[in-house]
Amino acid sequence: QVQLVESGGGLVQPGGSLRLSCAASLNGFWVISMGWYRQAPGNQRELVARIFQEGDLDYAPSVRGRFTVSRGDGWNTIYLQMNNVKADDTAIYYCNVDGYQGAVHRQEHWGQGTQVTVAS
Repeated sequence: QVQLVESGGGLVQPGGSLRLSCAASLNGFWVISMGWYRQAPGNQRELVARIFQEGDLDYAPSVRGRFTVSRGDGWNTIYLQMNNVKADDTAIYYCNVDGYQGAVHRQEHWGQGTQVTVAS
């Protein structure tokens, strides 16, 4: 069973920094990609950043150059370093993992989300 638990959200001033963490219990789940999505009120959930199994990184244009996704040892923890945040970054941030449980069962899992609010 896959479990993802986010932490590190909160209130931050424009121009400030915040680091989100996602602790993962994968229990044999084979990762294709792992990363962060966000959803602001009235908007659809959107990709922020993700890491692929091969090491490739993928960023939304709106965060490229400001946010950095990384992972710890293995896939146990991933991080999102958010620098120079803007009001438009306000959203609930979700950890996501895409991959396989067993050889053929492609699955996607989500954490419960953590609120990030950018305001003076």
